[in-house]
Amino acid sequence: MSVRTLPLLFLNLGGEMLYVLDQRLRAQNIPGDKARKVLNDIISTMFNRKFMEELFKPQELYSKKALRTVYDRLAHASIMRLNQASMDKLYDLMTMAFKYQVLLCPRPKDVLLVTFNHLDSIKGFILDSPTILQQVDETFRRLMEIYGSLSAGEFQLIRQTLLIFFQDLHIRVSTFLKDKVQNSNGRFVLPVSGPVPWGTEVPGVIRMFNEEGEEVKKTEFKHSGGYVAAYKEGSFELYGDRVLKLGTNMYSVNRPVETHMSATSKNLASRSQENIAPNPLAKEELNFLARLMGGMEIKKTSGPEPGFRLNLFMTDEEEEHAALSRPEELSYDVINIQATQDQQRNEELARIMGEFEITDQPEITEQSTSKGDDLLAMMDKL
Repeated sequence: MSVRTLPLLFLNLGGEMLYVLDQRLRAQNIPGDKARKVLNDIISTMFNRKFMEELFKPQELYSKKALRTVYDRLAHASIMRLNQASMDKLYDLMTMAFKYQVLLCPRPKDVLLVTFNHLDSIKGFILDSPTILQQVDETFRRLMEIYGSLSAGEFQLIRQTLLIFFQDLHIRVSTFLKDKVQNSNGRFVLPVSGPVPWGTEVPGVIRMFNEEGEEVKKTEFKHSGGYVAAYKEGSFELYGDRVLKLGTNMYSVNRPVETHMSATSKNLASRSQENIAPNPLAKEELNFLARLMGGMEIKKTSGPEPGFRLNLFMTDEEEEHAALSRPEELSYDVINIQATQDQQRNEELARIMGEFEITDQPEITEQSTSKGDDLLAMMDKL
């Protein structure tokens, strides 16, 4: 398991979350100023400097529940609210989209290009806020600093860690089904055509070498695939042609996207076991959530601007039906952290709160003070 996987997982899933929210905000005809505020607030929270510092520290991946809790907080970082069924659907779409992208990466290093595609698209959502753009660019530079020098083997370990994380998820997504890239059992169809990984040759030749490394024989064979050579490598610069399309916004063409539980997903013993079995990493996961959320700046909805509810389904009736019909073992109940119940835990969270306290604010106004909760109050409200 790679300890460098979490930032890539979080940023790519976060990018997919923004794609879905942007599509639903447009579909529900949410006024443009409110939609822009929601996206700007979520992106600002997602790329908060202290949050990123905690995220990029080498650490193991934690459970799906722990990560789901972070995304639940992130999705509610502005004036928009989602109920449980819509949040479940949002998380399903996020995870299945990124799982598909990881599976189809031509080479392990390309997961970095997928991440850059997400960051490029996220910057396109940001309007009239150079500060938020700077936050995203700073994260890009941090990615290049950490991942730019990793070997192919280290990227292979990252990709393997991601696939292990996603291996039990087989949720059917209507877009994938219509495009015939997903089977009815929720498993993806791997293509046997298209560009081969950069730096490799099109299949069809077997070369034999002697002990001095000299080629002594070459044999050609026919294959059933429609492979072509990659015409150039994707750019790893701040601005450039990524070449790879994985990670771009598949909702740019407005069409409804539905999710369905496959038969295999309804009988996941591993997911059920995760819900009922004692978790030996529970304390570490709590500390992980405390550190991450200590870096989040969550906006309150109190004030002159009213909040609104976003529905990821076509109608309220569909949303209610989804909430009732979803198998219990597939529900991601958000982890409830009561920071005041345990004195030792309370002291630890208070210490973390002190570390993340922002003291260099240029000017304290009524508006700015309402935007920041102290960490203990934040945890109590989860």
